[in-house]
Amino acid sequence: MGKTVTSSAPRSARPATSAGRRTGLDRDDVVAAALDLVVREGAAALSMRRLATLLGVGTPTVYWHVGSRDELVAEVVRLQSERLAAQPVRGTRPRDRVLSAAQHLYRGAIEHRAITSLAHQTGTTSLFLHPLEAALVVELEGAGLEGDACAEAVRSILVVVTGALVLALRDPERVPEPYRPAVLWAGSDDAIAPTTRAALCTDPDLDHVTAATLRTVVDHHVPA
Repeated sequence: MGKTVTSSAPRSARPATSAGRRTGLDRDDVVAAALDLVVREGAAALSMRRLATLLGVGTPTVYWHVGSRDELVAEVVRLQSERLAAQPVRGTRPRDRVLSAAQHLYRGAIEHRAITSLAHQTGTTSLFLHPLEAALVVELEGAGLEGDACAEAVRSILVVVTGALVLALRDPERVPEPYRPAVLWAGSDDAIAPTTRAALCTDPDLDHVTAATLRTVVDHHVPA
């Protein structure tokens, strides 16, 4: 996990306003600006120089507030995840609330692809998922699961979510046309029904499939 960067100099000892330094800028400002940059322009846009330009400061000031780029990325990923984990959980029944918390894992990654991509590229996916997983654990324990039973439920849900994300976030344009699923199914000589073949050639409704699979997993683990 990325560590929080704390300057060894007390705030009162920090340098006064000078050329390239904006009055009142603090670490939270830098992290929030970096998150906004990634959301607007994508993971590749995040550089210390670009961020400094947006903030109206010198590049050394950005480093002074957040340390290295790796540490900045970890804080950006953490901030976005904490915001997502703060979403209200829906439902009154335990199963419905667990399902809602589980869907936050999937929907958060889908709806914020730039951050998901950044986390994947920098090895901080676990950090991105952790606050959302913690919110899920709260609901599972509220439903009566603890210890091994709770851990197994969390991991089962993660298997569904991560598998769905692999399919949802892949770029079909990067797959050579002869190897695309629809083409492979259409040209295969497997002994399957024509209706099945036709169905497999269509694009899946991943949101529907993921929701249905999560419901099955939640119902299996969470008492009625």
